[in-house]
Amino acid sequence: MQTLAERLSRVRGAIRAAEQKYARAPGSVQLLAASKAQPAAAIRALAELGMRAFGENYLKEALEKQDALSKYGLEWHFIGHIQSNKTRDIASRFAWVHSVDRAKIAQRLAAQRSPEAPPLNVCIEVNIDCQPNKSGVYPDDLDALAADVAALEGLRLRGLMAIPMPRADVSEQRRAFAQLRLARDRLNESGFRMDTLSIGMSADLESAIAEGATIVRIGTALFGLRA
Repeated sequence: MQTLAERLSRVRGAIRAAEQKYARAPGSVQLLAASKAQPAAAIRALAELGMRAFGENYLKEALEKQDALSKYGLEWHFIGHIQSNKTRDIASRFAWVHSVDRAKIAQRLAAQRSPEAPPLNVCIEVNIDCQPNKSGVYPDDLDALAADVAALEGLRLRGLMAIPMPRADVSEQRRAFAQLRLARDRLNESGFRMDTLSIGMSADLESAIAEGATIVRIGTALFGLRA
């Protein structure tokens, strides 16, 4: 069984190899440790190995970990579905939010972000496959939401996030990620300044990097299968 240090080294190596293979600049892809359901001890162990960015899906769990690990100076990303009654703590306790999919949520985050804090880095979650009952704005509604988010003080619209349907075929994985990249590029051509694509998880990391990922959200390959 691999140790945590060995898994971290392997994931970092896979990212570097994909950057080289697809002519990406070295260091252009950030590793975000998706630490949902992982104990604070596992996050602490990764922090002591040099990891600084962690993504959480559930607010109560995340706040407990933040309190337990406050001395490490970690960068916290919220990557789960956002309920309206949870925005205050998300706005005040996180550096990034990857999962904005409604104007109402963006407005609440902006209003609840302290003026003394730096702008909250925000990605819009896109339901790229238009899956019913899944989070994310549909592609046809993306332009309007991007305009709403970009206009809000206290937020900085950094880019787009997606969790496509699982696909075993690499060409199909890449096709889904390419749709998101093209959507970001099209928005930038119309005046936006987005620099982030939050795409790719343990099973499709290489495909995501091939299509322009700047943040990959890795859980299983780092922490192992959850019990």
